[in-house]
Amino acid sequence: QVQLVESGGGLVQAGGSLRLSCAASGRTFSNYGMSWFRQAPGKEREFVAAISRSGGSTYYADSVKGRFTISRDNAKNTVDLQMNSLKPEDTAAYYCAAGVKIGSRRSDGYAYWGQGTQVTVSS
Repeated sequence: QVQLVESGGGLVQAGGSLRLSCAASGRTFSNYGMSWFRQAPGKEREFVAAISRSGGSTYYADSVKGRFTISRDNAKNTVDLQMNSLKPEDTAAYYCAAGVKIGSRRSDGYAYWGQGTQVTVSS
């Protein structure tokens, strides 16, 4: 089992920045590819970003490429999502996920999920 706890969400104006963090516990963190997904009200959960076990490879949805950066610290068992130039359409609950597939953009590629943290971007 892997337990994931997200933090760092909040309310920010358009153009602002937020940094989300996900703390992992349980099985060896470095064995898992990590990702961030998001889900807005009335919409399906969508892929945001993923990172390989070592952190050497990263993957992004086109909608966030150039604005968001995913990173991980295997010594601290954390994965972060730096979000810059936020837009109202980035408003959603953001979820951290862990799985053995690297870079999967499908939610069924991940076995472990956090409880989510809300990000609200005002216009």
